[in-house]
Amino acid sequence: MSNHLNFSQHNQEYATTFDKGGLALPPAKKYIVVTCMDARIEPASQLGIELGDAHVIRNAGGVAKEALRSIVISQRLLGTREIAVFHHSGCGMLSFTTDHLRRVVKEAEPDNAAVAEAVEDIHFLEFADLQESVKSDVKFLQEHPLILKGTEVTGWVYHVETGKITRII
Repeated sequence: MSNHLNFSQHNQEYATTFDKGGLALPPAKKYIVVTCMDARIEPASQLGIELGDAHVIRNAGGVAKEALRSIVISQRLLGTREIAVFHHSGCGMLSFTTDHLRRVVKEAEPDNAAVAEAVEDIHFLEFADLQESVKSDVKFLQEHPLILKGTEVTGWVYHVETGKITRII
């Protein structure tokens, strides 16, 4: 069954009690959470983020380099001044290399030259060590010229097994 078939029904239920239409565009608490797209990660309830509080930027692995475009928009146009990077235990980004994934994609379509060429242009930004990946992302943001000076950048690990967080940096 296609999941999208339930979107309208679920949205109608949501909209019956929705009362947040007057929220301002900039996030009220002026911070960003960069985290993984993993379905086990739900930053709002896990971190106490209310609708309108923060920008939550998600991608595979919660990689800061891939989130940079959104961070610049958030800071320069919408006033955020703090960034929290959250990676998590059991992350799929720990389980492969770019070369391996490129082979998987090419082998799935062995006669498709366009796919083979396109996948070579992507670095999947995987990592081998969870804590080091957090430190590396924090350092990347702290040193990047497009991140506003004075931005507080912290790094965290969310433990999917317990629901708890640990500050790394």
